[in-house]
Amino acid sequence: MKKYVLPAVMLTVFETVAVTLWLTKDNIFYLFNFSYIGLSVSLGMFLFIRKYKHARRVVQLLVGLYMMVYLGLICNENMQIEGFWYYLFTGVFEAATIHYAVAKIFGPLFFGRGWCGYACWTAMVLDFLPYKVPAQPRRKIGWIRYVTFAASLAFVGALFLAHVGNLERIMFWAFIAGNVLYYGAGIALAFAFKDNRAFCKYICPITVFLKPMSYFSMIRVKCDREKCVSCGKCRRVCPMDVDVTDNSRNRKNGTECILCMECVKNCPKKAL
Repeated sequence: MKKYVLPAVMLTVFETVAVTLWLTKDNIFYLFNFSYIGLSVSLGMFLFIRKYKHARRVVQLLVGLYMMVYLGLICNENMQIEGFWYYLFTGVFEAATIHYAVAKIFGPLFFGRGWCGYACWTAMVLDFLPYKVPAQPRRKIGWIRYVTFAASLAFVGALFLAHVGNLERIMFWAFIAGNVLYYGAGIALAFAFKDNRAFCKYICPITVFLKPMSYFSMIRVKCDREKCVSCGKCRRVCPMDVDVTDNSRNRKNGTECILCMECVKNCPKKAL
């Protein structure tokens, strides 16, 4: 039963958040929202332990489609970074601000960049493209993410400074346009660089929040050096170019790990 402790802990964490927000915000939506996400993530971890090869994809579809279709398209909530800036500027702690606090700002202290591996609706589609393992060396253009981060802030800030009316409707259409741009750029980069995760590495503005917090993540892949035979297979299958054989916090591309567990599944000596 010990191997099922982590899924149980993850479910407990999400249920704690769900109940806390339900009681403090007096809105039962948060109970259903975070309970659903917690159950989805825990199910994926359970399936992974049971060696079901599509475990992570199950979670991606359950959470990604829920957030994009239900929260975004049906409930008209902008769950992109523009929605976060919008609610932050209005001083309202709900919707996107709560989502970002839990999944992308404070949550990564516990589960690192698990969001990128299991819940992102952009990566949900990109991971079905053919270039699951980078075919080319990593490029030094990660600075672009800071440009898109600043652009999203400037866009929402300009709307407030100009006192534009009907901002909620604009935020909804910004969500639609943002997704179209993200998918377009992500798919184009994947084929240009032969790397499904090129968008995540170079353009995604969310990583500006995720990278520094995931440095201190409690949940991370570690290597048993006594079992490791330095075959290099873990590096070859890693979609984010992480050196998981190095257990230090400063390992190469350490803050890029999305906990996809491809290295764990492919390690011939079960050293990870």
